[in-house]
Amino acid sequence: MDSRTPRTSRAPRVLRTPRTSRIRSKLASMPYNTRRAHSVCGERHGFRLGPRVRPAEADAFEAEHRVELPAAYRTFLTELGGSGAGPFHGLLPLEACRLYTMNPKPADGGPRGFTHAHHPDAPRGDLFLHVVERGCSDLCLVAVTGPLTGRVVTGNASGFLPPNVSSARDFLGWYERWLDHLADGRDDPALGLSSPATVAREPWRRSRPLAGHAEAPVAWAAGFSGP
Repeated sequence: MDSRTPRTSRAPRVLRTPRTSRIRSKLASMPYNTRRAHSVCGERHGFRLGPRVRPAEADAFEAEHRVELPAAYRTFLTELGGSGAGPFHGLLPLEACRLYTMNPKPADGGPRGFTHAHHPDAPRGDLFLHVVERGCSDLCLVAVTGPLTGRVVTGNASGFLPPNVSSARDFLGWYERWLDHLADGRDDPALGLSSPATVAREPWRRSRPLAGHAEAPVAWAAGFSGP
């Protein structure tokens, strides 16, 4: 079945979970944590989220693009905020999010890139929604169809970096991991974080994320090496 066709079995529209309360509390305390890691553009968004997305707005996006937003991501938008504080350069507002498909593996064996789903030359396949701004052609996406639905995937549109699947089971888990590593002052290039010690030693890291790094891959990511 073409992944652009809406699914007939509907997932829960909002996850009722204590994770949203934890995330809200952790985010609110972040500006006062003097030992936190440096987060790219953290000073710009001030660790604040934009207005929440109304359920009707999420419904309209789904109808327009013929997809269902993964439950954890939709929960974040409608319960916490629709833009602002997040890894790298922050969360894109829903109206700015675009759908991508993953390109076939190049003949030379290089990494796969991504193409806008509505481009005339876009390959058919599972759909990924661009949800976090990373800069240039780097992408941070949430899978919206296929076996990775709900998982966060990073990569590069031109295939300069290999696609990587976060081990977090959904968007809420991925976002909370960012907050935890941020609060602990960790170096975590996969989430755009540099520890205070690293920044003191290499102050240029304040201005841009570390490139070319990825979280430890999960087992399914091995599928990216195939045709």
